[in-house]
Amino acid sequence: MYDFAIVGSGVSGGRIAFELTAAGAKCLLVEAGRAFDRHSYPPGELGYSTQMFWNGGLEISRDARLGFLRGKCLGGTSVVNQADLNRFDARAWDDWRGRSGIGFFQCAVMDPIYDDLRRQVVADEIPPQFYNRNARLFVEAFERRGYHWAPILRSQDNCHLDKGSDCIVCLGGCPRDAKQSTLVTLLPKARAAGLEIETEFEIDHLDDAGDHVRLAGRQRGHERQLQARRVVLAAGALGNTAILFRSREIAATLPALGSSFCCHPQFMTYGVHREPVNAHKGALQSVESHDERFREAGIKLENVFAPPIATAMLLPSRGAAHYQQMRKYRHIACVEVAIRDEPVGRIALDRRGKLVVDKPLTALDHQKVRHGLDIAFDLHTAAGAIDTIRCEQVFGLHLMGGCPIGTDPRTSVVGPDFHVHGRPNLLVADSSVFPTAPGINPSFTIMALSLRASRQWLTH
Repeated sequence: MYDFAIVGSGVSGGRIAFELTAAGAKCLLVEAGRAFDRHSYPPGELGYSTQMFWNGGLEISRDARLGFLRGKCLGGTSVVNQADLNRFDARAWDDWRGRSGIGFFQCAVMDPIYDDLRRQVVADEIPPQFYNRNARLFVEAFERRGYHWAPILRSQDNCHLDKGSDCIVCLGGCPRDAKQSTLVTLLPKARAAGLEIETEFEIDHLDDAGDHVRLAGRQRGHERQLQARRVVLAAGALGNTAILFRSREIAATLPALGSSFCCHPQFMTYGVHREPVNAHKGALQSVESHDERFREAGIKLENVFAPPIATAMLLPSRGAAHYQQMRKYRHIACVEVAIRDEPVGRIALDRRGKLVVDKPLTALDHQKVRHGLDIAFDLHTAAGAIDTIRCEQVFGLHLMGGCPIGTDPRTSVVGPDFHVHGRPNLLVADSSVFPTAPGINPSFTIMALSLRASRQWLTH
C-alpha cells in the first residue's frame, strides 16, 4: 500500500512527488505518456507532436474554434513548454481571493513560497546579446510606441546560445537538458529517494474506499489496479476533470466539477519583412510586455514563434497563396496576443465517455482580442513590416480550471486544504484548481501551490 499515488508528472506532479518522497512517504507516480530523454526524443515536429502530446498533438473545443495543447510524456508539459517563470501580482491574487473566499491568496503569503522556490530552481533571463531579430524587432517597436517590456525569466541552464543553439527544438524536449523540466530536475532526485514510477499507465477512474483509494486504468493495453492511502491528481485541467467524472460516485457529490475552465486564448500575428528575420533561430522566447496598461486591459503580448508545420496550420491562406506565404517563413516576425479570458468554459464527458470542452469567448473576451490585435498590428508597422497576417486558428496553451478551489462546495471542487470536498483522501493542487485566469504564465504558481499543498499534507 502506497502512502500517496500521484497521477501526472509535470510541473505539479513532479514537485509533489519529490516533496512527499523526500519527506519519507512511500510514493508511486503514474504517468499516461512514455518516458523519453534527451537521447530518445522523437525527431522533428511531426514526431514529437504525435508522440509527446495528447491526441496526436491537438485537441479542440466543441466548436473547433480553440485548439488545446498538453504534454503526454514523463515530465508532462514541463518537457515541452518554454519554462517561463512569472509571479502572480496583487491583481491576480485579489481576484482569486474574492472568487474563492480563501485568505492565503495574497502576495504577503505567497511571495515567501516563490522566494523558497527561486532558491531551488535554476533560472535565468536571455542576455540581450542573444536576442534574435524577432525579439529585437519586438523591443524596438515597444520602445517606439512608448510601451514597457521586460525580459522573461526562464527555468533554463546553459542553453549554449553562444554556440548557435536554437531553442525552437525544445518544444519537443530539450536535447541539451538545459530546460529544467521535472524530468531533468525533480524526478531523478525523487527516484533516488525511493519514488516508484509507472509510465504509459492511463488512469480511468477512482474508487474511494474510505481508508484508501483504488486507481483503475490500463497500462500498455492491460487493465491494472493500484491502491494508495491518498491520491494526488496532477493531470491538469482536462485530465483531472475527466478522471473525476469517470469516478461516478465521486462526481455525483461535486456539482461544480468541470466548471471555470479558462485557457488564456492566444492569437498569433505576423509581420512580413523585406530582410530575413529568422525567428526560428536562437532563443525562441526572450521578452514580453510588462505594461500596466495592458495588464489592466486583460491582454499580454509576447515574443514567440512556431515551427513550420504549426505555422502552416496557422496561416489563413490556401493553395498557391498559402505556398507563397510559407515561402516567406524566414521573413516573418511574430507578436503573440494572449488575453485573460473569462472562466466560463466547461469540461464534460459525452455519452461515450469522450472529453468535451465548451470554451466560448464572451463579449468582454472579444473586446480584449480586438484591443490586443490592434496593438500588435501597430507594433508590426512600427517595426517596419511591409505586410501583416492575422492567424485564424486560436490556441489555448495554459489549461486551467475544471476543479476550481474555494470554500463553498456548491461552487468549487477543491477546498483551501487542497482536498476534494468531502474526500480527504483525494488531493489536487495543479492548474485545475485555478478559479479564474490570472493573465500571467501559470507554471511558477503551480509550483508554489504544489509546494504549499505538499507541506500541508505532510503535517496532517
